[in-house]
Amino acid sequence: MNYNILDLMNNKQYSLVKQLVEDMEEADLAELFNQLVDHDQATKLFRLLPKETAAEVFSYMDPESQEMIIGVLTDNELRHILDDLYMDDYVDLMEEMPANVVKRLMQNSTPQNRKLINQYLKYPDDSAGSLMTNEYVYFKSGITIQQGFDIIRQNGVDKETIYTGYVTSARKELLGVVTVREMLLARPDVLIDDIMEQNPIYVHTHDDQEEIAKMFSRYDMLAMPVVDSERRIVGIITIDDAVDVIQDENTEDFEKMAGMMPSDESYLRTSVLTLAKHRIPWLMILMISAMVTGAMLEHYETAFVGIPILVAFIPQIMDTGGNCGSQASTMIIRGLALDEIKLRDFFRVLWKEIRVALLCGAALSVVNFARIMIQYHDVQVAIVVSGTLVLTVCIAKSLGCVLPMLAKKLHLDPAIMASPLITTITDAFSIYVYFNFALWYLGSRL
Repeated sequence: MNYNILDLMNNKQYSLVKQLVEDMEEADLAELFNQLVDHDQATKLFRLLPKETAAEVFSYMDPESQEMIIGVLTDNELRHILDDLYMDDYVDLMEEMPANVVKRLMQNSTPQNRKLINQYLKYPDDSAGSLMTNEYVYFKSGITIQQGFDIIRQNGVDKETIYTGYVTSARKELLGVVTVREMLLARPDVLIDDIMEQNPIYVHTHDDQEEIAKMFSRYDMLAMPVVDSERRIVGIITIDDAVDVIQDENTEDFEKMAGMMPSDESYLRTSVLTLAKHRIPWLMILMISAMVTGAMLEHYETAFVGIPILVAFIPQIMDTGGNCGSQASTMIIRGLALDEIKLRDFFRVLWKEIRVALLCGAALSVVNFARIMIQYHDVQVAIVVSGTLVLTVCIAKSLGCVLPMLAKKLHLDPAIMASPLITTITDAFSIYVYFNFALWYLGSRL
């Protein structure tokens, strides 16, 4: 479909293009704009969009495409787009654009929207206040169901959602929540207070967005009311914003778990220099910490000079420890992120990982013992390596669960205690255990 539209645009068959875009989803159209590199072509295509869908398509575009479109629109066209944007998309646009573009956007905003934007931008990043929108339906306490439907008909066209309404006091304090389904099933003369849910779930303006996203998942909500310190409703957060938060938080966790600084930009739109800057600090830290392992190998040089075969098993022991630590830390970090694991579960988690480690270590050591006996016929070396494997697996899996939970306790992101860091720490412990065991057990052969 995209290729057809582009071909038609190149052939100046604009009437056919207009027919095609009328039947396309807004998100698909936005993706088409994200792929266009010709600004003139993008401008012509945007002006062919139906007026009622242009703002929706604009809200789905990535920041680079939005900036390009803003640059070519007249002030009148820009005002039309801005007037049709939902407030949460409006605020996101302001946060993403450079200062010179923001200045023009503010100049073409209505006084009411300028006031609201300034208010929203004062909230901390990643807070409920920065995510919410003021396009919601609310009812004053004491009205009937029929009056409620009249309010929806009068005001619902500009609201982001009309499925859920909020019942408030005269001071706009949140009293309850009611759905359109409940209203449809009730008699028109029934008071809305009689069918509303009186203990609604809500969040405060300064609550963290990650915790809010978890609440959407936990309670299967489509919209979440946001209240101030006096429980007055000031906005709502919708499910589409919660999904964006979950995606952003997961991406951030994956980057931290891979030993990189998080980035707000997509991979293809991030410069090579920026990617390198995000990776070098952790690589430097891990490289310096790996020097500890090198120093330990140097310290135990007499052991592998006396029994050279011991050197052959160093990579195997270190890799096994790193892999075991990564397995445990990945499970614990994910469990902490999903609230499946709490800090109070520390000893339960540790005891479980120790039992898992004993089973895994036993299985690996048995196979390794048999392999050494078949290949080298050396019982003592087989005992040392196999015993070290059991101890290494136990240490690695214990560290894999202890360190992320310790980070959580210290109010740090558990994701920083992931594969690279766990592997580096486990390597040092593995070498220490391996050669001390060898020196103790094989002392007579050195």
